[in-house]
Amino acid sequence: MILLVPRCLSQVQLQESGPGLVKPSETLSLTCTVSGYSITSGNYVWSWICQPPGKSLEWMGYITSGGSTNYSPSLKSRISISRDTSKNQLSLQLSSVTTEDTAVYYCAGDTVRGLQCDP
Repeated sequence: MILLVPRCLSQVQLQESGPGLVKPSETLSLTCTVSGYSITSGNYVWSWICQPPGKSLEWMGYITSGGSTNYSPSLKSRISISRDTSKNQLSLQLSSVTTEDTAVYYCAGDTVRGLQCDP
């Protein structure tokens, strides 16, 4: 099961959307719609983070306001993060999912000043 929880960045709203359940071996596709701020502005890093049941938050990867990406080495062969600037959206694709990928998935905005997501 995959649960999605809305997050916020000050007055910036980040809303995740996607299927609640993905079968093993399929590709998980999630979208994060950002409102109140352009994803191409400033010195921002837009991250995807997950939290498996009973475990700590795990960083998956990010895309910068300039469009560069960086991924967790453990996911590098399966993950892709992209953006649609016309819709001000971020996308996460995780291929070949297994039960080990069961988690709550979040998108978050990070700046040079540090993570700006309310708990």
